[in-house]
Amino acid sequence: MLFWTLTAALVAFIALLFVLALVRRQPQAAAPAAAYDVQVYRDQLRDLDRDLARGVMSNDEAERTRIEISRRMLEADRTAQKAVAPSDAPRPATTAVLLGLAAVMGGSFGLYQWLGSAGYPDQPIAERFAMADELYSSRPSQDDAEKAAAAQRGPLPTPEPQFAELMERLRKAVADRPNDVQGLELLARNEANMGNFRAGWEAQRRLIALRGDAATAADYAQLGEYLTVAAGGLVTKDAEAAFAAALEKDPRDALSRYYIGLMMAQNARGDRAFRVWDAMLRDGTPEGPWMAPIRANIEQLAWIAGETRYQMPQAGGRGPTAEDMQAAAQMTPEERQQMIRGMVEQLNDRLASEGGPATEWAKLISSLRMLGDEERAQNIWTEAQGRFAEAPDDLALIRQAAEGEVAQMPMAAPQAQAPMMPGPSAEQMQSAAQMTPADRQQMIEGMVNGLVERLTTEGGAATEWARAISSLATLGKVERAAEVFAAAKTALAGDDAALAMVEAAANSAGVAQ
Repeated sequence: MLFWTLTAALVAFIALLFVLALVRRQPQAAAPAAAYDVQVYRDQLRDLDRDLARGVMSNDEAERTRIEISRRMLEADRTAQKAVAPSDAPRPATTAVLLGLAAVMGGSFGLYQWLGSAGYPDQPIAERFAMADELYSSRPSQDDAEKAAAAQRGPLPTPEPQFAELMERLRKAVADRPNDVQGLELLARNEANMGNFRAGWEAQRRLIALRGDAATAADYAQLGEYLTVAAGGLVTKDAEAAFAAALEKDPRDALSRYYIGLMMAQNARGDRAFRVWDAMLRDGTPEGPWMAPIRANIEQLAWIAGETRYQMPQAGGRGPTAEDMQAAAQMTPEERQQMIRGMVEQLNDRLASEGGPATEWAKLISSLRMLGDEERAQNIWTEAQGRFAEAPDDLALIRQAAEGEVAQMPMAAPQAQAPMMPGPSAEQMQSAAQMTPADRQQMIEGMVNGLVERLTTEGGAATEWARAISSLATLGKVERAAEVFAAAKTALAGDDAALAMVEAAANSAGVAQ
């Protein structure tokens, strides 16, 4: 009520000022300056007569002066006669302005009633945080959330008879062999696929208990997802505990990080959700189904977090752009070598200050070895062993780069692969360190050309195709990289996982169509 009282009083005051300015009569103007001049000239004529009587001036001089004063007085009198008082504003115009003013003010009130929130209370930041804490602590339990979700979903669809029979056999087999890890894993996945989400997460929880300390971050993340889906998309306390356990084992687990960000957004902490999801976009988190909702919502969350000029990172990481590659094609070998070394130094500085995924550590080590800087590569490998000590899969990826093998991209499905092209030996690296930039560039190009020639004639693994595309692009041979990408798509047709890996390399290199 106070808001409306103050608003009405302010509007009424402003309206009154407008009305007074329009309808009140203008005060009569003061005597014009010309009339004042006439009075001055009269006084001068009287003074002239006194001066003549006292003998101050001669008769001729007095006459000339009288004529000049009289002329000026007549001119001033004519000017004073022409002066008129200002007129009032026309009545129709005044009426139209008053009606327009009333329409604008009335329309503003009506628009606010339609679009505004007159009864909405103030929300200082402290109260918003308190509200978020209340939402967080008063979340429905897992059972209550599942009941509400089940009522909203309605009855489950009837599965195919053959599949239903297979599921019954699987349930019986797991019941007969409760310690069968593979059976529990299959049961959890298929129960969730059928819509029996509670049965799915119960089986997943039994699987984790059976594995004990050997349970992985992926096991806990999967449990959290089953719990969240069963609760209708709400990240409950049970699901949060599962994701927290996953992040303790692997702080970079993408699925858990996505759901933790979702939980923060659900509990009125969009600012925290933005920090989590923005980091996922920037730190090389592998592509997955979580990236689509992140990209769809990150800009709104950025606004909530106060990032009014936020720009979403481009997909494909922080590799060189197509313009960088085109410019590299015009460089001399020495300039290109300097550009490559500059990119490597930038990657090294960022990993040292911000950290990064295992793929970037592997890339840095491989690049340093390729440049002949074996000592620095070994030092970074030593540092990586400490950073990724609790992530054996990531450590294995970095070890491949340190030992001169081709690092396999994460998230790729296991497949039979051709033998990897061996990396340069320690002797070759020592020799490369003594080369001139032109000789080293020639050696690198020779190795890349050898890899490309073998792939185009004999074929190879997706990781080798990806490596060839990235290497050619880094060397500035963009057109050749595009040709190799086209050849890779033909050679790997039908293998979706391999094609995804190669396409990711092409996107990073700026040659994907």
